[in-house]
Amino acid sequence: MFYSRAQSCMLAAGYFAYLLVGALIFQVLEKDAERLKQGIAFRMKEDFLKNFTSLSAVEVNIFVENLMETIRRGIYPAENEFSDEHNNWDFSNSFFFVGSMLSTIGYGNLSPKTAGGQLFCVFFALFGIPLNIVFLQHIGKMLSMVCERLAKWLYRKGVKKKTARGLTLLFFLVMGILVFLCVPSVIIRKIEGWSYSEAIYFTFITLSTIGFGDYMIGRQHDKLYFPGYRSVVAIWIIFGLAWIALLFNLLTTLLEDPNEKPTEGYLQVKTVRKKNKNSKKDPSSSLEDGSELHSSRDGQRNQL
Repeated sequence: MFYSRAQSCMLAAGYFAYLLVGALIFQVLEKDAERLKQGIAFRMKEDFLKNFTSLSAVEVNIFVENLMETIRRGIYPAENEFSDEHNNWDFSNSFFFVGSMLSTIGYGNLSPKTAGGQLFCVFFALFGIPLNIVFLQHIGKMLSMVCERLAKWLYRKGVKKKTARGLTLLFFLVMGILVFLCVPSVIIRKIEGWSYSEAIYFTFITLSTIGFGDYMIGRQHDKLYFPGYRSVVAIWIIFGLAWIALLFNLLTTLLEDPNEKPTEGYLQVKTVRKKNKNSKKDPSSSLEDGSELHSSRDGQRNQL
């Protein structure tokens, strides 16, 4: 299916509009409930600090369990007061949640808790996941068209077809690894304070949609992130998924049929050679040729 430039722009605009509207609705549905839970967590901490000397072992265990559940939900009552700056459902976090949900990564660290948010999540993903698949397929076709144009340009410059395709494949792999794995890992490492191996691990686990959730960006409350940090990462995830999907398809093709040659000209030469070999080995064809020669010689003798 081929898209014109206008159709491509409409698809991209509709897709990002769908993400923006979803992020805004989740923010409206979940932000107040998140603020209420933050208040409960801080009051729980204050009560513990006031009465911890007189608490029994059972009460301490209950506090620890409640504290662990609060942290699991993304609420960190370590500060003296809470504010909207650390709300899990601000627009940047909501946009990141929407992008990771439609890409089916599912980190698990953030999820809607209200009934309205959970129902909206079901219907939003029901229509959003197919839209995400269509958008990623379109990006993949655009990337393949760029590679095809590069291969044709090399072929016009005198490079053999097989060599041109090999160079194009190498270019696709190297540029994809640099743009979607190496460079983002350097940036994330600097912002999050991770090691480079941790950053590479996070980028691959994210783009492959494995999504363990053991490493998350923008979750350290002692760091000051620039506005829209998680939104930018969500956009990187969307385009990176298209690249890694093409890469996985290529590797799957190579594993399924490793002996297949990519050039059609090579296959045509092989079929011609096989036909020639078969014609030499066919005894009936040689007998027919011999009978024709004998008949021509008999005709010449009769004329003499």
